[in-house]
Amino acid sequence: MRVNGETVRSAAVRTGEADDPGWEVDPEDEWGLAVIATVGRQLRLRREAAGLRAGEFGAAVGYGEDMVYKLEGGKRIPRPEFLDKADEVLGAGGLLSAMKEDVAKVRYPKQVRDLAKLEARAVEMGTYECLSVPGLLQTPAHARALFEVWQPPYSPDDVDRMVAARMARQAVFERTPAPSLSFVLEEAALRRQVGDAAVVRGQLEHLLRAGRLSYVTLQVMPLASGPHPGLAGRIELLKFEDGTALGRSDGAFNGRPASDPKQVRILELRYGTIRAEALPPGESRALIERLLEET
Repeated sequence: MRVNGETVRSAAVRTGEADDPGWEVDPEDEWGLAVIATVGRQLRLRREAAGLRAGEFGAAVGYGEDMVYKLEGGKRIPRPEFLDKADEVLGAGGLLSAMKEDVAKVRYPKQVRDLAKLEARAVEMGTYECLSVPGLLQTPAHARALFEVWQPPYSPDDVDRMVAARMARQAVFERTPAPSLSFVLEEAALRRQVGDAAVVRGQLEHLLRAGRLSYVTLQVMPLASGPHPGLAGRIELLKFEDGTALGRSDGAFNGRPASDPKQVRILELRYGTIRAEALPPGESRALIERLLEET
């Protein structure tokens, strides 16, 4: 299942167990499986070296014996606080705690990590979003409000996980040199009440701050506009330093990523037309400011 281009888990997987110290590993994520298998082996070796049985170790860290076996067998992604506690109980000298960085990456769905890697390489990015604020421009509160209304509902842990994954992608704004970023949003999406008034105000203020960045071009497609190529769905374009490009659109090529120059040119034509018909950046900021005053 996909939400705003990001893969999420089924309700059966999201349910979990009350004392589950982590999440199930995506069976299609080879790198993630390797990382969690390594962590599991280290946990087992350290536990055995400490002379503790699985049940004894579980009692020391606050989890059941079955969960210990799942972690040691690479069946669960451990939480950061679990690794810290295990490091302390097993006297690992920081070895287990040091694995938190890689484990944190595994928490994010593979498709999100892959997208983040592409965005980290891009020198230009263009995004048209027709239904909501693009993920790269969402505040944590806005993203959380979106995930909390999805059906079937996410568990609180999965909401946290998806919000964290979306916010991690925003590291692109901290790159030096910064990439050239352009966004076109629909006025209708900005007028939609996502969260309470404070969340809405925070999101609009965030858009204004982003729109003032020298490397960001933010435009709004007004409600009064007529039909345009974006009505077929979201468009994303990434251009890289070596001259190659990648694009994707809900309304083209069955939604699959396109790298063929002919297909990319089609998406560039559609995106260029959308930008030409949207309000200029200055007028777009003025519209967002009016919406903020109305909130």
